[in-house]
Amino acid sequence: MSVPVSRAAMWPLYATGFTTAFGAHAIAANLGGFSADAVTSLLVLGGLLALYDGAEVLLKPVFGSLADRIGARPVLLGGLVAFAAASALYALADSPGWLWAARLGQGAAASAFSPSASALVARLNPAARRGRAFGSYGFYKSIGYTLGPLLGGVLVWAGGLRLLFTVMAGLAACVAVWAALAVPAVPPLPRARQTVLDLARRLSAPAFLTPTAALAGATAALSVGVGFLPVSGAAAGLGTVATGAAVSVLAASAALIQPLAGRALDAGRLSTRTGLATGLLVTAAGLAAAVLPGLGGILAAALLIGAGTGLITPLGFAALAASTPPERLGQTMGSAELGRELGDAGGPLLVAGVATLFTLTYGFAALAVLLAIGPLATVITTLNARRRSTHTPP
Repeated sequence: MSVPVSRAAMWPLYATGFTTAFGAHAIAANLGGFSADAVTSLLVLGGLLALYDGAEVLLKPVFGSLADRIGARPVLLGGLVAFAAASALYALADSPGWLWAARLGQGAAASAFSPSASALVARLNPAARRGRAFGSYGFYKSIGYTLGPLLGGVLVWAGGLRLLFTVMAGLAACVAVWAALAVPAVPPLPRARQTVLDLARRLSAPAFLTPTAALAGATAALSVGVGFLPVSGAAAGLGTVATGAAVSVLAASAALIQPLAGRALDAGRLSTRTGLATGLLVTAAGLAAAVLPGLGGILAAALLIGAGTGLITPLGFAALAASTPPERLGQTMGSAELGRELGDAGGPLLVAGVATLFTLTYGFAALAVLLAIGPLATVITTLNARRRSTHTPP
């Protein structure tokens, strides 16, 4: 059951996607910067990064379920206000101890408004327009990921971490006011009683696991590309400008492909199954291209990884929305976001572990094989089934 509205009501949700991405990457990329209040201990830096991600892993399913119970709009607005308050906390206090509290508060707040925004994108658009809606949402989120480290670095250079947190507080507050004025109230739907066994069955069904696994794989590859392609470039003797350009190509490719993929899904030119399988294979090809020497290999890897993840993201969320009872959208989106967070952490850990034992080339190859296994197995199974049906006597 959707509640179709004008496109003007969607813009605050797109701004919410930008806010969560910009806030996460702008601060994470600049905590250890060169300002007077930057974090100087690697142990403290790792703890602050893990605190934010840990809050998201634990709380996204919880806030997703809460959105189903009381409505996604109140949880969205509450999360944005809490994010603004947590950001203002460090901007005003300017104390290392309050920095921990601010990062914990930001992670908890993002856990509230991120799945709520996804649920509202689904509720406010009919099924025939959800691909485009999720494609646009992913586009602006990718812009946030792209601009976060750059603009965050400029703000930290100009005024330290306090200025960055001040800007984040103002951004979240403005988006909250915008959403309160433009996003309509979407009342929660009546829900049948759900047991733990019912939840386990729904979250273990292929309709949930397949798109969530694809989203986790895409996020893993994206995180690996952003983190390890510059390492490959440095090993090949490339400068920071060249490696930075490669990461920008990855982000731009992912951003531009998402709206196109969403429109193709809505128009019937692309099916979810074909799109997810193709996206995983393209992403795997990008990771394989990363083993090629020189700038050409790095740029090819960035382009293909970005294109593959950009294809998967809107199709995955549209598939989840299509297969979920409307009264459980928040819970599903929160659980799917948890899968993405696990992929975000697991991909770099896998590549780093393999690279430690062998080389980074083997790390890229290991993740490429892992992503390609599912689609290739599906293709082989389909071809075998067709062959058997062709040779079966009438």
